[in-house]
Amino acid sequence: MASNAVSLYLDPQIRDWVLFPITLVMILVGILRHYVVILLQSPPKKLARNALREQRALVRSQVLRTTAAYSPLPPSFYSSISDDLTEAFASGTYLKDGAPKPGDTPAGPANPLTDPGAMDGMMAGMKTQMVMMVPQMVIMGWINFFFQGFVLIKLPFPLTLGFKSMLQRGIETPDMDVRWVSSLSWYFLNFFGLNGLYRLLLGNDNSADSSKDASATPFGAFNAAPAGPQDYNKLFKTEIDNLEFSNALYSWLGDDVEDRVLKRYNRLPKTKSR
Repeated sequence: MASNAVSLYLDPQIRDWVLFPITLVMILVGILRHYVVILLQSPPKKLARNALREQRALVRSQVLRTTAAYSPLPPSFYSSISDDLTEAFASGTYLKDGAPKPGDTPAGPANPLTDPGAMDGMMAGMKTQMVMMVPQMVIMGWINFFFQGFVLIKLPFPLTLGFKSMLQRGIETPDMDVRWVSSLSWYFLNFFGLNGLYRLLLGNDNSADSSKDASATPFGAFNAAPAGPQDYNKLFKTEIDNLEFSNALYSWLGDDVEDRVLKRYNRLPKTKSR
């Protein structure tokens, strides 16, 4: 009874002129894409002094609250700092635009689409996504045009028929062994399999990682929720309540420190017996 399996013998020139060039081109394109993305990234803009003071005041209050239960500050220092922050938050001293006047109506947060800084961030994200997608589209078109229907390599381990559609894309031969890999499938195997090599050559945080391309779209920056300007006036009012709550939980780290140190080293003074 004749076997349905088809025996193939590959020309060594396929290895030299198809297999190796596709792999080398994908590696070089990934490295080039990484450095192009680095060149397209604009340096972060420096915050104005008033905006930086606004953020640092909120961070200072948060640090004070998180360490209140076991604070290294003595009670007098802690109370002084907490009262000063509470008074400054209530009066709007740290606000970037100054304390609001009694007749002013509270303005809502600005639209991030009208903020030049936010628009620059969106455009930078779009340019990065295009740099990631366009080279892969060009490589796929190049492989489909020049190497369509090529069989490149045979895997050295057995596989089930479920891998046939994944490894033999572009070749409609039901009798071919599953272990044979077509040129288009070899592209996809390299697309997802070279991430480890990119991490080794370029580091973990590289722009050549294809796992970022799988869920990326050119308009991902617009689909994401914009982190627009925050209303620090409301944040400061909320922080006043948080500081008041943390004052009730305050305890000083140095309470009875002498007794605790002596007790730890077993050197408490002993009473003399008469």
